[in-house]
Amino acid sequence: MAPPADPERPAAAASPLRRLLARRAGVRAALGRLFDGRGFVEVDTPVLSSEVMPEAHIDPIPVAVDGARGGIHWLQASPEALMKRLLARGSGPIYQFARSFRAGERGTLHDVEFVLLEWYAPEATLDSTAPLLEEVCRTVLGTEGIDRVTCRDAFLGHAGIDPHAATLGDWRRAGDRLGLGIAPPHDTDADADSWFEMILAGVVGPRLGRGGRPTMLEAWPATQSAFARLDPGDPSLARRFELFVDGVELANGWEEDPDRDLLARRIDAANRIRSAAGRETLPCPRRVLEAHGPGMPEGVGAALGFDRLVMLAAGATTIDAARPFGVGEA
Repeated sequence: MAPPADPERPAAAASPLRRLLARRAGVRAALGRLFDGRGFVEVDTPVLSSEVMPEAHIDPIPVAVDGARGGIHWLQASPEALMKRLLARGSGPIYQFARSFRAGERGTLHDVEFVLLEWYAPEATLDSTAPLLEEVCRTVLGTEGIDRVTCRDAFLGHAGIDPHAATLGDWRRAGDRLGLGIAPPHDTDADADSWFEMILAGVVGPRLGRGGRPTMLEAWPATQSAFARLDPGDPSLARRFELFVDGVELANGWEEDPDRDLLARRIDAANRIRSAAGRETLPCPRRVLEAHGPGMPEGVGAALGFDRLVMLAAGATTIDAARPFGVGEA
């Protein structure tokens, strides 16, 4: 990988810490100029909020800001909820480098606290987002081009299974054949989604974005839509993407659906999945729901792991190599 395009190179005698800090600052500055040049405005939103976006597999961190008698607030897992409220108020294209928090996430590529580069582009589509992703990777990593691959082609090519046609039995047999060895806990329709996620994480994802060309994984099954809109030409597909570089998931996003009722149904579905898995259900974010509707523009929202990007720029294999304080050191 090439070094960041723009950081001022530290003197040869600079300490490793100084070089690390300069690299992070340089990557951030280069990205800021890129987004500023495309008409985005940098914003900052509260880290602590009375609302949180319920997601099936992400656990936000509650904080009792006013003691036992006060209501619970949440450290934000991403700035999505508050940035969407800005969109509905007419912010136009916006981005931010956001401190984000997720309980129980520690590892070589994860931590409880991390930095996201998140952006929202009204009127954008996945087609107009692909050149932006390509430019981000070229600017920071020195890559050239981007491969756009459907989930069907990626899963057939790397795991030998069609994610749109597979039965639960097909998923189990694929898992055994691929040596995953861990079956989802219950024999329900939802287990097909669990198998999709395990095979993506363990087999397909690590093979994407190799050879100096990032991969934009698209055309997701509708059951994996999260908050993405469904493809109007084929509602079995979600207009969602994930970006992989050297087998690392670097970014994800989707074409947003501004429909308030649809968002409410998906929040309810996420809480049902949480409940079935023994996770605590999360309160409905009323202010975010109210922001959806006529005032919410269509467009693309995306989140990129800033620490992972710096890690890749440094040629490292863990985010601890890209931060001054590693997992558990703060």
